[in-house]
Amino acid sequence: MRLLHPTYFPSILSYALMSTADKIIFEVHDFYEKQTYRNRLYIQSANAKQMLTVQVKHTHSNVKQIYKDVLISHDFDWQKLHWRSLETAYRTSPYFEFYEDDLRPLFDKKYTYLVDLNIDSIQIINDLLDINIPYQFTDKYLADHGSEIEDLRYLKNAKKEPGIVADMPTYTQMFQDRHPFMPNLSILDLLFMEGPNSHSYLEKIALKWGDQTVSHERTI
Repeated sequence: MRLLHPTYFPSILSYALMSTADKIIFEVHDFYEKQTYRNRLYIQSANAKQMLTVQVKHTHSNVKQIYKDVLISHDFDWQKLHWRSLETAYRTSPYFEFYEDDLRPLFDKKYTYLVDLNIDSIQIINDLLDINIPYQFTDKYLADHGSEIEDLRYLKNAKKEPGIVADMPTYTQMFQDRHPFMPNLSILDLLFMEGPNSHSYLEKIALKWGDQTVSHERTI
């Protein structure tokens, strides 16, 4: 059983660890923090690695927000920007046209809560890849969930990647003639480039993670 945050079209590493778990617990009761995958994703564009951010409403008080209560802001049409960015980057990719009709409604729906958007972004990827991920939500915040649960909440941090990311195997990316391989982008990058073959790549990542974990435990 693994404990993670539901994030916006998760990073490939996070999605690989979700899709290969027997069960997931989604953390929704901790304090919301900026600069995490909870409201951002990364894709490969023609010019560089591109960040797409979901606009959220910030409180003007010193009271911290609980993740499940964070509201999305629609003062700026970020959904339109995100979809245009995906089209620009991936329109000519092998599988964009295959999946676009299923993905587009998520960018038209006006969500109220960030966590609802993130859960739907995960569920749509599950449906497209025919992956079943049993999950439940935390009912309160706990710093320690015990040894029976693999605590992966730190993977939400977009500014500090675990060491395994540097060793992730490559796959063909849209602009590999202009940029070196970019590991651990949004699951959307893998989906548009590999389509149904994403399964095998995700399994490789999960196996590498397991090997790394076992190796780490042996050195303790």
